[in-house]
Amino acid sequence: MISVVGHIAVDHLFRVPDLPGRHNSTYITDHRVYFGGGAANIAVGIATLGGRCRLISAVGDDFPGSDYDRWLQNLGVEQDLFVVEGARTATAYVFTDDSGDQETFFEWGASTVFAQREAPPLDFVHMATADPAFNVQVAEKSRFASFDPGQDLLRYSPDELETILANIDILLSNHHEMDRMCDMLGLERQALVASVPMVVTTLGAEGSMLCMDGEEYHVPAVRVEAVNPTGAGDGYRAGFLTAFRKGYSPLDCCRVGAVVSSFVVEQVGPQTNLPDWDRMLGRYRKVFGEPGDITA
Repeated sequence: MISVVGHIAVDHLFRVPDLPGRHNSTYITDHRVYFGGGAANIAVGIATLGGRCRLISAVGDDFPGSDYDRWLQNLGVEQDLFVVEGARTATAYVFTDDSGDQETFFEWGASTVFAQREAPPLDFVHMATADPAFNVQVAEKSRFASFDPGQDLLRYSPDELETILANIDILLSNHHEMDRMCDMLGLERQALVASVPMVVTTLGAEGSMLCMDGEEYHVPAVRVEAVNPTGAGDGYRAGFLTAFRKGYSPLDCCRVGAVVSSFVVEQVGPQTNLPDWDRMLGRYRKVFGEPGDITA
C-alpha cells in the first residue's frame, strides 16, 4: 500500500497566447475542467498502474457522491478524507501559454483544514502538496516517506522544511523547487542533496536526475508530441513510486516515471491519459529496453 497525502482539487486549465505579466492582460483561447490536485493525480496514477493506494486528503461537502468521488472509487483508490461542511473542494486555475510556460493560482478551500488535523502514522507515504505543519507530522511519524513540495513550497518555513528533509527517504522535486529550497535553507545544491538518502529532480524536457550514494544519474525524457504539461510531474511520481514499491532499482524507477509522464502530456488533463502497467511497459521497452530487475 502506498499512502499519498495532499490535495484533491478541481483543475481549470486555460490556454493563452502568452503569460501577460503584471498590469497586463491577454485572452483565453481554451478553458477545460478536469479532475486534479497533486496528491489525487499521483494516487490515480498509482491505481491505474495497478498499485494499491490510500489517498489522505480534505474535501468540501460538494465532493461526496460527486463524479470525482465515483471516479476514485471505481479505480479502487482508498479514500481517507476530511470532509469540511460549508467549504468547497480545492480548485486550481492553471494558465499555459503557447510556449509551454505556466502560471497557477490555487484556491485551498477545504484543504485549509489540514492545519487542524492530527496526522496518522504511515508505513509508506508520499507527501504531495499539502499543509506544511501536517506534512511535518507525517514525516516524523512515518516509517518510510518521500516528499514533493510542489507549488506549496512558498508556505513552508525554513524550520518546517529542515524537519521534513531530516525525516524523509526520498526527495522528489523539479529543478525550480530545488533552487528555491536551496535559497530558503541557505545551502548549496550539493549540501541539500547530501542531506537526503535519495533525491530525484525533474528537469522538464531535459529529463530527470537521480542522486544517491554520492553519484548522479541522468535519465532522458521520453519524446512524444506534447499537448499540455499539466500533471506531468505527478505522473512521474506515480510511476516512480509504483515501480519502487514493486522492487525496481531507483534508476529504473526514474525511467518508469519518465514513461508515465510521457503519456500524461499527450492529452490535456492530468488524469486523462494515464497508462496501465502493460501499456507503460510496452513504451518502456521501446525507449529503454528491458527493465533490469522486474518485468511484471
